Amino acid sequence: MRMKLPNFLNNSINNLLDMFSSDIGIDLGTATTLVYVKGEGIIINEASVVARDKVSHTIKAVGDEAKKMLGKTPGNIVAERPMQYGVIADFDVAEIMLRYFIRKAHPRRMSIRPRVVIAVPSGITEVERRAVKESALRAGAREIYLIEEPIAAAIGVGLPIEDPVGNMIIDIGGGTTEIAVISLGGIVYAESLRVGGDEMDKAIIDYMKKTYNLAIGERGAENIKIAIGSASPLEEELSIEVRGRDMVTGLPKAIRVDSEEIRRALQNPVEKIVATTKKTLDNTPPELSADLIETGIVMCGGGSLLRGIDKLIAQETGLPVIRAEDPLTAVALGAGKFLEEINHFRKLSIACQI
Repeated sequence: MRMKLPNFLNNSINNLLDMFSSDIGIDLGTATTLVYVKGEGIIINEASVVARDKVSHTIKAVGDEAKKMLGKTPGNIVAERPMQYGVIADFDVAEIMLRYFIRKAHPRRMSIRPRVVIAVPSGITEVERRAVKESALRAGAREIYLIEEPIAAAIGVGLPIEDPVGNMIIDIGGGTTEIAVISLGGIVYAESLRVGGDEMDKAIIDYMKKTYNLAIGERGAENIKIAIGSASPLEEELSIEVRGRDMVTGLPKAIRVDSEEIRRALQNPVEKIVATTKKTLDNTPPELSADLIETGIVMCGGGSLLRGIDKLIAQETGLPVIRAEDPLTAVALGAGKFLEEINHFRKLSIACQI
């Protein structure tokens, strides 16, 4: 039976451990993982991908190196994402990935396990929370805090979330879009939509198949989205050459597509984000709705970089929409600020385990 230590002694031990350990904040995303180390800032920004040999059961690569292998591996090697829709889909592979990132962020200190803060979707279930915590514990964390992504993002972009004022944030990630209205340090209403950058990429892949009988991969679709993707008409439409495999002849093929076509391809996922934004506003208390006329909506996440999506949401809601200064790092920075002022923000975590 484990003996429970007095609070003052337990606190002293934790303070001593902190002297030899570095707290870590993790934005464990479907597409990308960012790691913040207390006192240093964001030091890791890599793909959430693991490449492993199915025959020898060995790990070939993790992170950006593994992403380079997507769609290019021989039969015995598989490059996969352990995260789906912002939560763990493959427990064992997620643990391997977490261990890699924790050790990379915490070199020469692994004899003293770090305290870890992990941002998770607002719609996460208790089972999914437990999976995240257990994976982090097995990967080397000594103490774990889970913080909802909208809260982390709001902290990261500097919103006054503890004031009695309505703050609205839209975080479009790889697997999910988190939309929330926050006041007095808590989420008043939130929607976690399983639509994000990955769904946009899939829409482009499907469009190329149906329209041109051209098969392209995830990386190719992502490149198209970044190069010419948009949610509303552009002042000057763009175009790009797309290369893939002709589904009729089986031979390599190159075509040229323009941004108007890709905008049509992205219409469905974009409309879902707009509709969920309106639903969130419809469920917001009137007093907070009144605040939003002045405070507006703040957008972050990689999906917020899609051309014109801020303009479209502003048109559809009638509210001012602001894109965060650095939308890709908002959640990780929020987890980092949580670490820097953990005694102040501890009450905002949704779960913790020692």
